[in-house]
Amino acid sequence: MKMNAAAQPLSTRRLSTPRTAAVAGILFAVLFGTAIVLLGLSIPADPADRGAWLEEQAGTVTFALSLFPFAGIFFLWFIGVVRDRLGELEDRFFSTVFFGSGLLFLAMAFVSAALAGGLLATYATAPAQVIDSGVYTFGRQIVYQITNVYAMRMAAVFMLSLGTVWVRTRNMPRWLALLTFGLALFLLVSLGKSLWVTLVFPAWVLLISIHILVVNLRRKRAAVGDGMTPVVEQKE
Repeated sequence: MKMNAAAQPLSTRRLSTPRTAAVAGILFAVLFGTAIVLLGLSIPADPADRGAWLEEQAGTVTFALSLFPFAGIFFLWFIGVVRDRLGELEDRFFSTVFFGSGLLFLAMAFVSAALAGGLLATYATAPAQVIDSGVYTFGRQIVYQITNVYAMRMAAVFMLSLGTVWVRTRNMPRWLALLTFGLALFLLVSLGKSLWVTLVFPAWVLLISIHILVVNLRRKRAAVGDGMTPVVEQKE
């Protein structure tokens, strides 16, 4: 007696990634990019400023920082989408570098946002002490270094490793892989000069996500046009 697909145990089914999962990368790019723009417009570029923005732009900065956790969640989904697209072609060495650098970038972005939020909260309770004691200057420099130097260098490594995987596996168009190399090198050379340079990374994620989404939707339409129906993969 044959058992139909609906009655199969859950352990015999293979989870499939939704075709629209690439939307996660688009949402990351929008949220992260919006946060960077708001911070860039609210906080002076000079890390040695006296902290007037802590009072004048507190609301805007707080809102921008609140976007980081959600952007981080969508970035994890983006990593999953990229790995799913590679499938069996995934190279262990480059995939380890790609996965590790992505997690390090995300962790540093969270730490940087938490430090900035801590400065805002501390200033709200003891403004004079924060400025006069040097806590603000110290915290501001740490946030600047983590965001503009370390986090974005990890983002560049993330892009370089992924671009290398794409060239080796031909999983993405060659022009997209070459563009990835160029933008990654630009990030490595330009880091620390301006907060606006960090917008290169979310813009790249947006481009990759749109490409994956368009390809997935084309495949879905082609399958529907050919009269194909989704097949549930089962283990023998």
